[in-house]
Amino acid sequence: MIEKTISEIEAKISGTESVDMGRKEELLKLLGTLKTEVAELSKTHGEQADSIAGFASLSAHEATRMAPNPHLRELSLQGLRSSVEDLEQSHPRLSQIVNAMSKTLSDLGI
Repeated sequence: MIEKTISEIEAKISGTESVDMGRKEELLKLLGTLKTEVAELSKTHGEQADSIAGFASLSAHEATRMAPNPHLRELSLQGLRSSVEDLEQSHPRLSQIVNAMSKTLSDLGI
């Protein structure tokens, strides 16, 4: 489920015309790392891993819309950041990836 969700995000980002190539490459690299980290997390924290993948999907959707809604983008990014708050101590790499991804997606609308 998680791998499928992240693969769908990768396809959405790859196919969008509203994101320049440099940002696409940056996001796809972050997603590749996120996929690895979330797959590992899912072995011990399945529901949290599902939440992270779900909020990543929503955030990517809001950031890559042809007519983005800044309020919805920020709400989805808040959800993504919140989904890893409890894991910052035990999974610092995951937290770093989500923060980098949130910043990149947020920057798309500025």
